[in-house]
Amino acid sequence: MIKKLRAKLILACMFSLAVVLLVILGGVNLMSYQKVVSDADTVLALLAANDGAFPKPPAPQEEKDEGHFAPFGAPGDKRGLFDQRIMSPETPYESRFFSVLLGEDGQVLETNTLQIAAVDEEQAADYAQRAAAAGRTSGFLGDYRYLIQAESSGVRIIFLDCGRSLSSFRTTLLASVSLAVLGLAAVLFLLLILSRRIVRPMAESYAKQRQFITDAGHELKTPMTIISADADLAEMECGENQWLTDIRRQAQRLTALTNDLIYLSRMEEEQPQLQYIDFPISDVVEEMAQSFAAPARSQDKELQIQVQPMLSFHGDEKNIRQLVSILLDNALKYSPTGGQLELRLEKQGRSLLLTVSNPCAQPVEQDKLPHLFDRFYRTDASRNSQSGGYGLGLSIAKSIVTAHKGKIRAESPDGTQLSIQVTLAAG
Repeated sequence: MIKKLRAKLILACMFSLAVVLLVILGGVNLMSYQKVVSDADTVLALLAANDGAFPKPPAPQEEKDEGHFAPFGAPGDKRGLFDQRIMSPETPYESRFFSVLLGEDGQVLETNTLQIAAVDEEQAADYAQRAAAAGRTSGFLGDYRYLIQAESSGVRIIFLDCGRSLSSFRTTLLASVSLAVLGLAAVLFLLLILSRRIVRPMAESYAKQRQFITDAGHELKTPMTIISADADLAEMECGENQWLTDIRRQAQRLTALTNDLIYLSRMEEEQPQLQYIDFPISDVVEEMAQSFAAPARSQDKELQIQVQPMLSFHGDEKNIRQLVSILLDNALKYSPTGGQLELRLEKQGRSLLLTVSNPCAQPVEQDKLPHLFDRFYRTDASRNSQSGGYGLGLSIAKSIVTAHKGKIRAESPDGTQLSIQVTLAAG
């Protein structure tokens, strides 16, 4: 249990840190990518407004007259307005771009590759055809951001080389991911060291609790044996009466409860002492189920047994017998008179599925199902002991299944039928 608690603590810390890093680094890199796209779209919009080229540089007097809004190109040409507060005057000299004019039939009418050396006219035409076939007005083709602009003679597709910006973005992304992975590894290393100290007080408390249960159980065995022996002697002297019968019955209940607590404590040790062997589990389950047929008939209940033959299992045979006994005893105790109990054992894939079903004397609420395997838990809030149970049976069953690396769960779809399902690895 302590190992599982430690593993859950490490997993929770690592998951929380991973989520935080994902949000922070993801947000930073997303904003960086959006900045690359935004800057590229701004340049492409300016190129589209000037037929795929930058406007001519403004004369000093014109820039002085117009302030920060200087017309690039012919006087009165409003398409060439250039806002130096948004875009650097060096942008026309730093940008690498090309454009292609396509006719209505998709034929190349004009190609301009004067401002780029990495792309010739044939490659530019191929890029244009692929961009037109994509069906979008803007996007990326490799490291080129493109914009499609409709003109009177056709469609002009302008490409802007974003290689340096994207390379810088990818470098930043790779560096941030690498640092995040290294950070997670460092935190995992520290957690592996510090988690031992964190769970140590709980581990010591749990060990003391188990030791106390074991010691108290052994100490209680002697007085319980003496009480039972004295009750037998008193019955021999005074004859059988109600009080002696009650004393003997309660002593037996306390002895059984003590034995169950000791057994549960041993099963929950980090490495329970089990004798693993290969044995025919079909025969074992069939034998244990047949032993409950007579008690079921005496209580006016019907037990149906469906065991797939020739199944084997590698485990502790004694514990598997006790597991079947606990499940059938639980179904017998908490089913109404005239109820129909069912035990099934079958192979599903590479696993063995053991299912014990019974009708419920009282409706079972869905939120109570996970607690059925807790110690001393009963669905009956009144803690009625007429059934003879202590609320430890299913806890012991869970410990046995866990020791065999299996899974156990309770299901009750309609609240009137309870089904306990055990999944074990097939031998």
